[in-house]
Amino acid sequence: MGDVVLSSDILTEFFCCDLEACKGECCVDGDAGAPLTPEEVGELENVLDEVWNDLSAAAQTVIDRQGVAYTDADGDLVTSIVDGRDCVFTCYDHSGCCFCAAEKAFREGRTTWCKPISCYLYPIREKRLGNGLSALNYHRWSVCRDAVRKGRELRLPVYKFLREPLIRRFGETWYAELEEVAAQLLREDA
Repeated sequence: MGDVVLSSDILTEFFCCDLEACKGECCVDGDAGAPLTPEEVGELENVLDEVWNDLSAAAQTVIDRQGVAYTDADGDLVTSIVDGRDCVFTCYDHSGCCFCAAEKAFREGRTTWCKPISCYLYPIREKRLGNGLSALNYHRWSVCRDAVRKGRELRLPVYKFLREPLIRRFGETWYAELEEVAAQLLREDA
């Protein structure tokens, strides 16, 4: 589709985040922060004053020491993390569920930018290919098993669950084309 190559399981597999079950584990589990573009580092720096009081003291210390991002062992720009675990923009509600402080501020109308596209698109992972194309792949992770179950119950394909971030990343026209491709695939499978 244009300059985007996507795996068919984005159209055929089901997914719907179930925060009550997983408590936002994807923001705290892993060995590095979320992948970022240089522009997103600037966006995170721009929202920092607005979200500062939502961040943990440990996250504030990490940001003071190394900033909102660092280059990981693979040479990728990623969000800074606390104690090799939590993204520095992780905040928790009264039930222990974690949220992105940048997204929380956006949803509350305090900022105009939501969060890094790699977070917003999850469980889709985007990889830039050497020929200028983008490859989209469905990333399966054990912490998301409840999201897969809930998606199956709702019969909600990955691409429909991620409608908003896919439109943010690729545009309305591209998403409409994606819906046409998915409908055609369903007709062929019927």
